[in-house]
Amino acid sequence: MSIFCSGKAGGKQCFCLLFVLVFVFLCLRLPAWADISLHKGKPAKYVFVFVGDGLGIPHRQAPEAFLAAMEGKNFGDVKMTMNTFPVQGVTTTYANDRFIIGSAASGTALASGFITNIGFIGMGPDLKPVRSIAHMAKEKGMKVGIVSSVSIDHATPAAFYANQPHRSMYHEIAHDLADSGFDYFGGGGFRDPEGTRSKAPKGDALEKARRNGYAIATDRRAFERAKSGQSLIAYNANLPDGKALPYAMDASEDDISLAEFTRKGIELLNNPKGFFMMVEGGKIDWASHANDAAATIHDTLAFDAAIAEAVAFARKHPKETLIVVTGDHECGGMTIGFAGTKYESAHEILKNQKISFQRFETILADYRKSHQGKTSFEDMIPLVEANFGLKFDGTGPMGLKDYEIRSLKEAFLHSMAGLREKGQGESYLLYGDYDPFSIKVTHILNQKAGIGWTSYSHTGAPVITSAMGVGEEVFNGYYHQSDLGKKLLSTMGFSPRYADAAPGAGDMRQAAVIGF
Repeated sequence: MSIFCSGKAGGKQCFCLLFVLVFVFLCLRLPAWADISLHKGKPAKYVFVFVGDGLGIPHRQAPEAFLAAMEGKNFGDVKMTMNTFPVQGVTTTYANDRFIIGSAASGTALASGFITNIGFIGMGPDLKPVRSIAHMAKEKGMKVGIVSSVSIDHATPAAFYANQPHRSMYHEIAHDLADSGFDYFGGGGFRDPEGTRSKAPKGDALEKARRNGYAIATDRRAFERAKSGQSLIAYNANLPDGKALPYAMDASEDDISLAEFTRKGIELLNNPKGFFMMVEGGKIDWASHANDAAATIHDTLAFDAAIAEAVAFARKHPKETLIVVTGDHECGGMTIGFAGTKYESAHEILKNQKISFQRFETILADYRKSHQGKTSFEDMIPLVEANFGLKFDGTGPMGLKDYEIRSLKEAFLHSMAGLREKGQGESYLLYGDYDPFSIKVTHILNQKAGIGWTSYSHTGAPVITSAMGVGEEVFNGYYHQSDLGKKLLSTMGFSPRYADAAPGAGDMRQAAVIGF
């Protein structure tokens, strides 16, 4: 450097070079999130994060189109609560190691601000445990609640309380829940609390939860009796598939809704130090995997009803509350428009579907079992007409065309043969790994309504993030969901950190793993 520093001119050169070196050094040392908009004001006291699993942009449009058609109104005249928020941003959803993300990586990004690998729960791509916003809230003295319409040990809820190398480690995740110290868990049940599918069982996680002070409510009566001041794990008595709540369109009056679980959470968590609550509409994703538009719409509306509970609370605490609604990814490649209807839509047609694909699959399975070798397509006609409104006589808007009946007959043969293909074969492209006849029936109904699908899996399409309340303005813009996690953290006065870092301290090691 002495070459540049000799003489007057050299001194100027030396100064410029030092300035550049210092600038570059500082840029390299700055965290990867330094250039995104973060909240710098007073932290929010009450924070709600609503995650619609699989909730893409069309998923937020289809229910409004359906309701408007049902009520005889123009599209745009009916709004879901989430679509009325003052701030609406666009969020991208890729993982560290794959463009199309899964719920474990996306949940971890939302909960911690770390972009990570597929399947990781509460861990960075270096497999180091990260601290979630929920854990930080608890450390701060706030109460914490986690709610989901699928099993409470599923990927999205788990990302807020667990640290495990894979989402399928349900037993270990259940033990993380029991040890979390959080105040309220509600919604679906547990997939492996006793460790029957674990290679290293750790004992009954529910018994551990009881020893750690949790009351466990397994029916509506016990749920409604729960009072503030006790730690509670509550799940619905009826958990028909994967320990999840029934699809909203299949639910009975005895079933506890997502909105009721949210309302109870507000009641139990409300206290002078504030609270954090994450609520997941998980079966939006499941219905979308199966390309069931009606089930998707009804579960999205159930999710929106839960959001309305938070909005009602926020109206009483407008200067202290933040509500954020997002999707962890899009699912199914849902489109509002189908080639066969060109520019026409008839969303009211979906009212004719009375049950979800899952319940219809159960009916088909029972039929196949009881009619071994003696199945008949003719037996399906009254079932399809009663549950989906399709007409085999070809009359009216619900009338089936000849080619549609031919495709139903083919799917029925595949269904009765028990065909469910994993992978990417021809039948998979037609039916996914679902019952062929169920898929074909819902596809035809969806298409007549003017709704199409491109996939039985997640897609890389962006999602909408909506916000209202304290710090809402930072959620404007176009950003990755790990940046959304950082924005959420900032509204509570936190920043991303590893689980072994001191509370309140950022960790510069993150810059290398999330700045991608």
